[in-house]
Amino acid sequence: MSAPLLFHPSPDAVYGFAHARLIERVDSPYQRIEVWDTPQLGRLFTLDARPMTSTGDEFIYHECMVHPVALAHVSPRAALVLGGGDGGAARQLLLHPSIERIVVAELDADVVRLTRAHLPEVHGGAFDDPRVEVVIGDAAQYVAAAMPMQFDLVIFDLTPPDSPAAGLYTAAFYAQLKRVMSPVSALSVHLGSPYHHAGRVAALLDGLGAAFNTVRTMNTFVPLYGSLWMMATASDTLDPAALSADTLAERLANRRIDALKHYDPASHAGLFSASRAVRDKLSQFLKPSI
Repeated sequence: MSAPLLFHPSPDAVYGFAHARLIERVDSPYQRIEVWDTPQLGRLFTLDARPMTSTGDEFIYHECMVHPVALAHVSPRAALVLGGGDGGAARQLLLHPSIERIVVAELDADVVRLTRAHLPEVHGGAFDDPRVEVVIGDAAQYVAAAMPMQFDLVIFDLTPPDSPAAGLYTAAFYAQLKRVMSPVSALSVHLGSPYHHAGRVAALLDGLGAAFNTVRTMNTFVPLYGSLWMMATASDTLDPAALSADTLAERLANRRIDALKHYDPASHAGLFSASRAVRDKLSQFLKPSI
């Protein structure tokens, strides 16, 4: 039986799917997980009523979160995915042939179980690849216990700061994280909608800017999220936004990555270019530079 599936990105906004079908609901120790089927985007899952990933458009989010930072590195070998229990980020990382190890640090085992069962297109078998290790538990504890300077790439595939992932968006965690990032490394993080979450986006950018030398914003429309969606890259040594289309095309060709659906060299510059309206919106919240 179908029912409306509605999302509330802010107190005064609502969007959703008129004819969705609930497949499974689980109250884990950390959050409520629901898997739905929709005519528009296929199967999707939510955490505490927030949209996470759908089979119909997950490639938009995951390709943007992974490939700009991965291509900025000449030969990434190890990656850490914080969250990422649906396997989408790991699947994209595995396209880079130099990758030897991926650690997916996911808090909730039920997220992995449910998405493996109901959204197999998202992980695409990534969790069966011997290069991928899934660590269930607190990612902050994993990072604190990890050996230094292991990871070339870090993907923040997490719920927002007002969730169980709150402690991973702090100066203290960034300092711990930098200890396990190699000298030439970069991370990506999703920020939110500049129209619904401008204050949150600006706060995250301020925190990243205080911790890393170079922070760049990305933005693209994600249908499941109902809005223009912002992401960011951060690094002390790499600047994905500075890569030319020719360099990107050469690296993609050398790595034999030719089946992406959304991200490509021609769209790279636009991904890193925010409109004046977005810049004006965020300027109300960003701290002035000194």
